[in-house]
Amino acid sequence: MFVNDQRKTILVRYGEIGLKGKNRSSFESALIRNMRSALEGVQGLKILREHGRIYVQYDDSTEKVAEKLSRVFGIVSLSPVITSRPDIEDIKRKALEGALKAGCRSGVSFKVETRRADKRFSITSPEVSRLAGGFILENIPGLTVDVHNPQVVVHVEIRAHDVFVYSTSIPGPGGLPVGVTGRGALMLSGGIDSPVAGWLAMKRGIKLVGVHFYSFPFTSERSKEKVLDLSKVLASYGGKFPVYVVPFTEIQKQIKVKCPESLYVTIMRRMMFRITEAICAKENCSSIFTGENLAQVASQTIESIAVIEEVVSLPILRPVITMDKTEIIEVAKRIGTYDISIRPYEDCCTIFVPKNPATKPKLRDAEAAEELMGNYQDLLEQAVENSEIYGV
Repeated sequence: MFVNDQRKTILVRYGEIGLKGKNRSSFESALIRNMRSALEGVQGLKILREHGRIYVQYDDSTEKVAEKLSRVFGIVSLSPVITSRPDIEDIKRKALEGALKAGCRSGVSFKVETRRADKRFSITSPEVSRLAGGFILENIPGLTVDVHNPQVVVHVEIRAHDVFVYSTSIPGPGGLPVGVTGRGALMLSGGIDSPVAGWLAMKRGIKLVGVHFYSFPFTSERSKEKVLDLSKVLASYGGKFPVYVVPFTEIQKQIKVKCPESLYVTIMRRMMFRITEAICAKENCSSIFTGENLAQVASQTIESIAVIEEVVSLPILRPVITMDKTEIIEVAKRIGTYDISIRPYEDCCTIFVPKNPATKPKLRDAEAAEELMGNYQDLLEQAVENSEIYGV
């Protein structure tokens, strides 16, 4: 398939999608589709699938292509490869080339590992490793063999028509291709938790739409920019990530004027969930994701969660619900959202917060408080209609 093709090649490995039985083909197709989207603009792009492997060929920078692929959910790892013909002399030469690229030199230890996927190839895997390793030793003085703990491993993978040589394995995010398990709405604040929740949702194959509540002029334009920057990071993993920026000021004003102070947060969150469910209907989303973390704040006690989520019928999923804050921060730093999240701009959840919010609200009290607001449904509909949509 690749013989005499001089373009650069990356071997892509995927995990869970290979275990999905009848769904395997559609999952692989989704992965390739997401890879194409991530690699849009890459010169000479060609993606091929064969026998449980995906190969990417290109005429661009390997670093650029590898970095983009390392963010595609469904990919376990990837390796830039050197392509050889299924001929032992060519394999030896390409193994030497791979060893040199990997930094083999005097004083460095190495070994060759061979995987013979095509059993029709007449030379056994141990023999290929011995012959290629011997050729490398002949050509790099001072190099030593260590089969137990080598500094460099030169991998040789023999396929039906080609042989691939590589020495590096770049980790991918794993998980499932975005889009294969459905669509959901992420309630995206400017904090640390909700972007991590969104990233984890995408890792399980969910295609997300963001919903952000914006309380201008009580929150600044910079707080909105912060959220849009977070959405760009999430889009770099999961593709297009539209964000609804919902004007929430009038609703918060009505809550402050008409509801008991201790229930401000409870009523505010109930209104947010109603709006998010309405956006789900517009966007064909069948689930809601939040960054709620159990007992972290007043609205995230078991009692508060029960009263707040009562207003919607869609499933509400909370990927970080049991994680320690340090664990969430660790993920945020790894995926690139942390430095954005800690910018010192308030979001709508941090204004109009009472001194003593109810941590164990009663449903009947929340419903009675909402009765005091009168026809709040008009406010909710206006908020949805007047939302600005970014990243489309």
